[in-house]
Amino acid sequence: MDVSKVVSFSRNFAVLVKVEGPDPKGLKMRKHAFHQYHSGNATLSASGILFPRNILTGEAAAKVLFEAGQDMALVLTVASVVEPFLTLGHRTSSSISQDPVKLIPGARIEIMVEGQLKSGKEAPFWVPAQLLSLVDVPVSSAALQSLIEASSGSKDSGWDVGWSLVSAANGSQPSTKIEHYSKPLMQLDEPLNANFMSKSATRMALLGVPLSLLGQPNMNFASSSSKGDTLVALGSPFGILSPVNFFNSVSTGSIANCYPSGSLKKSLMIADVRCLPGMEGAPVFDKNGHLIGILIRPLRQKNSGVEIQLVVPWGAITTACRHLLLEEPSEAGKASQWGSEALNVKSDTSIPAQVAIEKAMESVCLITVNDGVWASGIILNEHGLILTNAHLLEPWRYGKGGVYGEGNDAGLKPYVLGADEFSSTGGKVWEQKSQTLPRKAPANLYSSVGENIREYKHNFLQTGHRDIRVRLCHLDSWTWCTANMVYICKEQLDIALLQLEYVPGKLQPIAANFFSPPLGTTAHVVGHGLFGPRCGLSPSICSGVVAKVVHAKRRLNTQSISQEVAEFPAMLETTAAVHPGGSGGAVLNSSGHMIGLVTSNARHGAGTVIPHLNFSIPCAVLAPIFKFAEDMQNIEILQTLDQPSEELSSIWALTPSLSPKTEQSLPNLPKLLKDDNNKQKKGSQFAKFIAETQDMFVKPTKLSRDVIPSKL
Repeated sequence: MDVSKVVSFSRNFAVLVKVEGPDPKGLKMRKHAFHQYHSGNATLSASGILFPRNILTGEAAAKVLFEAGQDMALVLTVASVVEPFLTLGHRTSSSISQDPVKLIPGARIEIMVEGQLKSGKEAPFWVPAQLLSLVDVPVSSAALQSLIEASSGSKDSGWDVGWSLVSAANGSQPSTKIEHYSKPLMQLDEPLNANFMSKSATRMALLGVPLSLLGQPNMNFASSSSKGDTLVALGSPFGILSPVNFFNSVSTGSIANCYPSGSLKKSLMIADVRCLPGMEGAPVFDKNGHLIGILIRPLRQKNSGVEIQLVVPWGAITTACRHLLLEEPSEAGKASQWGSEALNVKSDTSIPAQVAIEKAMESVCLITVNDGVWASGIILNEHGLILTNAHLLEPWRYGKGGVYGEGNDAGLKPYVLGADEFSSTGGKVWEQKSQTLPRKAPANLYSSVGENIREYKHNFLQTGHRDIRVRLCHLDSWTWCTANMVYICKEQLDIALLQLEYVPGKLQPIAANFFSPPLGTTAHVVGHGLFGPRCGLSPSICSGVVAKVVHAKRRLNTQSISQEVAEFPAMLETTAAVHPGGSGGAVLNSSGHMIGLVTSNARHGAGTVIPHLNFSIPCAVLAPIFKFAEDMQNIEILQTLDQPSEELSSIWALTPSLSPKTEQSLPNLPKLLKDDNNKQKKGSQFAKFIAETQDMFVKPTKLSRDVIPSKL
């Protein structure tokens, strides 16, 4: 795929929308992360798409364009950029009126388009525009409302629509007006509810532009889309600041998921793509330059600041605009001026890799504990052995003083590493969609692990845990199964094993790659981040690269007097987005092979999550787990993981270890003194904090720190 050719073609349709109008009290921009305010006038901007003629219906579109004026073109953008400048009656109404929408006196709309659309023009230029109508998109609105409502019910599941990147108070408005803008988006004068948020976020605006499009090429639409497919968005972030610098900037990513699950074409897409204020309304294309949908404002989790980028699919828009837009372009415009030949797009060679990744996604499951805590897991064999994180089952060992991180009287570690993904799921609302009859795991598999299961189950019940359930996903069919603990690592590795009591049909075990992945190679993270079991989503996929591989050393078992030392990968860091709830998910390479187990991401001291800074256990470390999964007969294989390792502990605590020379020069010093010596090295605030709490963590200590790791 040559993205540059897709971008060059897409520039024929991407535009910048600017709305300016009187705002003497500085109230118009209070819901916008970025704006300009000068001399009583407010200016807002967004992105948009200029429709080619081949997607407009005949008579209806001609009538609208004729009423607007001769030689008019249609532009689609988000309604949020024009709504502050509507007359009072339209601005306060929660539904779209049949009356023509009107702007307040003095408000005006301008569109910036590429110079190539007008002969004799090379640089982008402005043209005036007029507001024709507002359009609700019921299919996408209902999907977003359902997603928000399904995610509600706990102290950490509140959602807003909009960005947390720029505080609403950080504008050019007078300081005396700051109190008007300090509240979160959409909490100022409208009731904050899922229905209102969903309608507002998905509402579109149709504009008329006096522009001849005789030289504009035709457009095709993506016939089908799948998770992991490439996305290319052209938008103008912060466009009003400097259009020359930001007009039609490119952002690439992929489809992470959709809602409802299995309805990629006409519902709501979750996109793994960078989106900044001003990019809402941007057209989104696939790797062949076919239109997929329109980017809208993100869904933002209040407590963590995590933003979920959303795309309204083209099918949902055409359903709402049947009188104007065609769901499929006219036949006259399909082959003659458009297609792979026009873009010189080569045949797609990534299909086998995509199939391998989709197959691997069936190996990722969702795990709940007591119907209130969830995380991800990985199927290791056909007999129902599941790999996940130990902090899901024993959160107090990882800085969580309980499921939600409350303190306790047991003198445990302070709550510093917890990520609040553990949202209550309320009652048992899940349905078993698969009709496959379950089968019990073969009895001989328990010959060596049965005693472990009984021991762990007893301990689990003693600590207040009662119910572990696993949701298996095959395509879009789900099956819930009860599981028991088989193993929890008692040392530095955050790993645990579960065993399904009954195996529903044939499972899809993950395939592992035990080599150290090269830096810069593609990494896909698959898991159930942010959205729990009530949302009904299959696993999401986010893509990035392997940013760092941290190696450790181990001595080889040789007969030689001078013991040989070999390096092995001890930690993976990727740029793929990892969200709370993704614990226990899989890191895949481009071949669909697992290269790591997701354990944590990072967050600022104030609580804001850093999704693109995350840590995983490489498969090389997990080799004993995969060896045990082959026949599950020799559980002693797992004992190698319970051997204490100062180097591994240091790596996973993000603290620098002593150099070999220093270690050898202080052979008689006790461990605590060595740790104290290590603490004197210069490092991050967090490294110092971890070093101080490694040996003395009874009394919680309040420290100032910038970045801390966050268990998912």
